[in-house]
Amino acid sequence: MSPRDLAKRYLFTVLRTGFRLTPMPVATRDRLRQRFLERHAELVPQGPRGQIADASLAARRPRRHAAGRAIGYMPHRVGTLPAPLPATVVAFYLPQFHPIPENDAWWGAGFTEWHNVTRALPQFEGHAQPRLPGELGFYDLRLPDAMRRQMQLAREYGVGAFCSYFYWFAGKTLLEQPLRQWLADPSLDLPLCLCWANENWSRRWDGRADDILIGQQHSADDDLAFIEYIAPYLADPRYLRVDGQPLLLIYRPGLLPEPRKTAERWREWCRSHGIGEIRLAYVQSFDRVDPRDIGFDAAVEFPPNNISPSPITARQHLLNPDYSGDVHDWRELVRQSVAQADPAYPRYPAVNPGWDNEPRGSGRGRVFAHASPRGYRDWLRHAVDTAQRRFPTQPMVFVNAWNEWAEGAVLEPDTRLGHAWLDATRTALRPVPATETRPCAVLHIWYPDLLDELAAALRASHVDWRIVITTAHEREQQVRERAAQLGIDAEIEVFENRGRDILPFLHVANRLLDEGVDVVLKLHSKRSTHRENGDAWRTDLLGKLLAPERVGRILSAFADDPALGIVHAEGHLQPLDHYWGQNRANVDYLCRRAGIPIPEAGYGSFVAGTMFWLRPAALRLLLDAHLDVLDFEAEAAQRDGTLAHAVERTFNLAASESGFATRSIASLIGLEEGRATTYPYAQRSG
Repeated sequence: MSPRDLAKRYLFTVLRTGFRLTPMPVATRDRLRQRFLERHAELVPQGPRGQIADASLAARRPRRHAAGRAIGYMPHRVGTLPAPLPATVVAFYLPQFHPIPENDAWWGAGFTEWHNVTRALPQFEGHAQPRLPGELGFYDLRLPDAMRRQMQLAREYGVGAFCSYFYWFAGKTLLEQPLRQWLADPSLDLPLCLCWANENWSRRWDGRADDILIGQQHSADDDLAFIEYIAPYLADPRYLRVDGQPLLLIYRPGLLPEPRKTAERWREWCRSHGIGEIRLAYVQSFDRVDPRDIGFDAAVEFPPNNISPSPITARQHLLNPDYSGDVHDWRELVRQSVAQADPAYPRYPAVNPGWDNEPRGSGRGRVFAHASPRGYRDWLRHAVDTAQRRFPTQPMVFVNAWNEWAEGAVLEPDTRLGHAWLDATRTALRPVPATETRPCAVLHIWYPDLLDELAAALRASHVDWRIVITTAHEREQQVRERAAQLGIDAEIEVFENRGRDILPFLHVANRLLDEGVDVVLKLHSKRSTHRENGDAWRTDLLGKLLAPERVGRILSAFADDPALGIVHAEGHLQPLDHYWGQNRANVDYLCRRAGIPIPEAGYGSFVAGTMFWLRPAALRLLLDAHLDVLDFEAEAAQRDGTLAHAVERTFNLAASESGFATRSIASLIGLEEGRATTYPYAQRSG
């Protein structure tokens, strides 16, 4: 770090410490903080820098295209919702997706938010940019059918209303055409409320005071002109109401000269002009005051703003050595949000499906890594419970956001995960399903003749199995025919011949985890053209994993110990250090991608042969990394060094980081483990 940067960091630390120690009202503190950031942003020190990857290693970035699917991709599917819903989900909605003359002048002809979205590039390994739209495409909100499709999708997946940003600048409105179309077309029937984005528009996209494109002119007269202008929205029967009162949000009340008097003017005007009482709330993006102190009724949480997890930028391998943005852990954002105590004032909870504003500032975006639909689902469930406790008569939860594509906060379908975020929303509104106690055997079959042996071992175990068979397209017909001949009642899933048995298993494990399956046995044919001992390896593993006298004890161990994650055949757990081969760099990549600590020398083990019992929940960190299918190399008879080989070496690391134990079958049933000096099925390599 340069002397200048050290001096800046020291000065900022001194100023921040003094500011935090000085007693003052919350509103004053918020206002001073905002003023400082607007005028002296250059004094804020830059966060930690990422790592420059070893030039000898191939950088992990999309090589074919940026629209590939990932593990966890969810197609559109019909589902049910409880009636009534446990809470109203209100998603913030951005109307920026159509051209207007002002944006043409400021940013170039035809500019819309899609221009920012499509220009983004990945800045570090695992950075999923650009994020591209799926089913709804690059829509144009001048077309009423675009909003109609959004609203249909929202309703289907449990989103009960949109909270649309409204852009008013002393009598001039911007980007209002989609809202005017909603007002004029009763068939656009999803409830809607307005959030006045009452900050300046600047070239920074953050409302700060430098290089203003169009500014606010807050005044008493402007207050009255604003409320009169939006009255037709407030009066519309579709408008979102709380206890019968139309809900109006303000993005930054701290910018109003006298927010309490503004609120009084609005309320009096609405009473005098037939609107009646209104419900006022503000967004906790910059301000954190008690809403009642400024004449408002409630606050609305707005993650990730006002929650600041420590940056994890230094852990990232940079693809762009000049990247100057910040990377945070989205999971820590969730933990901090969930841990917050209830405030002493009315505040609606809110959740966030991710954040990455790299499209807004190339090479300097603020990124929250490790966001996942499954984590968002759990957070939303918690928020619903919070809303029911805080607002029992009409619980509401806000989501930031429905379609903030340039900020990476999106529920709409995308090309990587499809409808996964929407499906997670719908799932969070349903009762938590019961755990599926029937064990599931997942068999990957490339050699159809070996299905006989695996099926016989399963039958001999005397267990009522749920069986899932994975195979490749070129083997599908043979596998289906052989399964029918053997009388196997199996779900057969077909994938591209990519990632050997590993990638198909990750796809299936992801689904089984969502279905509540508790125990899985992973098997495969363990034969290859370059290995002579594959049959012996398979026979040894099957004998130890599926011996009838062992299976019952294994299932009982899983039932008795919820922290038991992986159970392996004795003699097959090997130290990572002994079998790194060409896999060290890929394991490093996977650990960074999944947010797992990178194993130090002498630490870590893996189950050689990749057949074992497990809880799908033990692999959640790895599954929630949503690895891209195209990350896995095309099949070319590789002996080592592929991403699939690295995933094998990461299963135990993921389970351990989540608090799950790995045990041998021998230790569960009271047998001597036995210590072989060499592993007979693989050659050691450091």
